Amino acid sequence: MTDHESGRQHAGTPVGVRLRPAAPADAEAVARVFLESRAAAMPYLPRVHSDADTLAWITHVVLPTSTGVWVAEQEGEGGEVLGFAVLAGDELDHLYLRPDSLRRGIGSLLLAEVRGAAEGGLSLYVFQRNAAARAFYERHGFTAVAFDDGARNEENEPDVLYRWVP
Repeated sequence: MTDHESGRQHAGTPVGVRLRPAAPADAEAVARVFLESRAAAMPYLPRVHSDADTLAWITHVVLPTSTGVWVAEQEGEGGEVLGFAVLAGDELDHLYLRPDSLRRGIGSLLLAEVRGAAEGGLSLYVFQRNAAARAFYERHGFTAVAFDDGARNEENEPDVLYRWVP
C-alpha cells in the first residue's frame, strides 16, 4: 500500500498506482469511473439517474458524508483516477474500477485500504448477477449471509449481503 505521507509504495502495490484520500476535486473522475464501470460490468441495470445527477450525488453526498473515500490513481503529475472505494460506517458502500484497470491488483489494494480503516468487520451488497464482483469478494474472505429480491435498491435488482470478519 502507499504511505500517504511519503508516497512510498509497499509490497503488493501495483506498479505505477498510488492510493490517496479523495478530494472534492475528484468528483468528476469518481463519477466517470462509477458510470463507466457499471455500464461495462452490469449492462442489464436500468439507468435510474442522469450523469449530471450522479455527479451531484458524488459531489454533495458521497465525498462529504462518507467515513472514507479513496482513489487509486496512475502515478505521476495529473494521474488519472483508475478506481475508488467508499467506506460508510462498517459498510463498503462502493468499490469501482475503470474497465481498463481490472485484474491489475487495484481492487485488492482499495479493499485492503478500506479494511484497514474499518473498525472490525465489513459488510457490502452486490447484485446477484454480478458474478465477477461476487467471486472477487469471496476470494477476499467475504461470506454471503443474506439474499434479497431487489426491493431494497433503486434498480430493483436482486442482491446479496456479504460480510467479512477479521
